[in-house]
Amino acid sequence: MSSVVDYKKEFKHLYNPSKKEFNVVDVPAFQFLMVDGHGDPNVAGEYQEAVEALYAVAYKLKFTSKKEKGRDYVVPPLEGLWWAEDMETFTIKRDKSTWDWTMMILQPEWISQEMVAGAVQQVAKKDLAALPKLRLETYQEGLAVQILHLGSYDDEGPVIARMHAFINDNGYRPAGKHHEIYLNDPRKVAPEKLKTVLRQPIATNKK
Repeated sequence: MSSVVDYKKEFKHLYNPSKKEFNVVDVPAFQFLMVDGHGDPNVAGEYQEAVEALYAVAYKLKFTSKKEKGRDYVVPPLEGLWWAEDMETFTIKRDKSTWDWTMMILQPEWISQEMVAGAVQQVAKKDLAALPKLRLETYQEGLAVQILHLGSYDDEGPVIARMHAFINDNGYRPAGKHHEIYLNDPRKVAPEKLKTVLRQPIATNKK
């Protein structure tokens, strides 16, 4: 019997960074189930619909993989790419209604487009509004700065501002979408105990 793959353990440096200091990492290409949307995740129905569709398909794929391929794995945590026309909405204004996002869940390399299509078809009876928007796509992040944030999502602003200062002070510039990895469930964990990986792709600031 094959062992159960756990990406949080296999890529510990990406999923369990320091909470005290910023680290530069090189993130390899991974494939994700993805759903795009817009608006405040606290109130936008679109956000909840996206998360529900992602988890429904992610767990269906896990069970299909175990049954048909004999390959089992732990469903990885929810992740999100976030951006806005005015980046101050992340660090100072925190106007979540203006945010665009892509919610996503990492998938093992052996999960194929055909398997995803089959899983979508099987969960379609659940009437998940975001299901037609779901896709499987490879995301190449590359060089990035990250830190572990302990606490409420609403307290991320100052940490992100310090991250951008660190990027600038060390000869880099932001070069991609703000990335968050949610290591626990906000429905089950107190806000002050939430663990979130905050990550920003970077490039060398050559002039």
